Amino acid sequence: MAASRIVVQEYAGVTVVTFSDSSILDSATIDQLGKDLYHLTDNLNKQKLIVDFCNVKFLSSQVLGILITLNKKSAAIKGTLVFCSLKPDLMKIFTITSLDKLFKFFPDDSAALKHFGVHVK
Repeated sequence: MAASRIVVQEYAGVTVVTFSDSSILDSATIDQLGKDLYHLTDNLNKQKLIVDFCNVKFLSSQVLGILITLNKKSAAIKGTLVFCSLKPDLMKIFTITSLDKLFKFFPDDSAALKHFGVHVK
């Protein structure tokens, strides 16, 4: 099995997923990323998800499809998916594709955790 492309941390019932890669462009990485993310909703039933983009500088449009599917999977288990720490160039991709209307965005993980009622220093 391929190495996980994400780091998963739990904070008071909220799952924070941080991408390990700064560049998410090749299909093998993207396929593994999808499997890792879908496992959280499909097998572990994680309902409060924060995807942290702090390490990401580049991503393929194929990743957008994975994130849309993850959002649907999350909604199917009555979950909530939010994003944080997007660099301005990445945020432009979400805006241009109108995905900024589908997802909630926060400036950092603390603000995203606060959205779920978790306060960290």
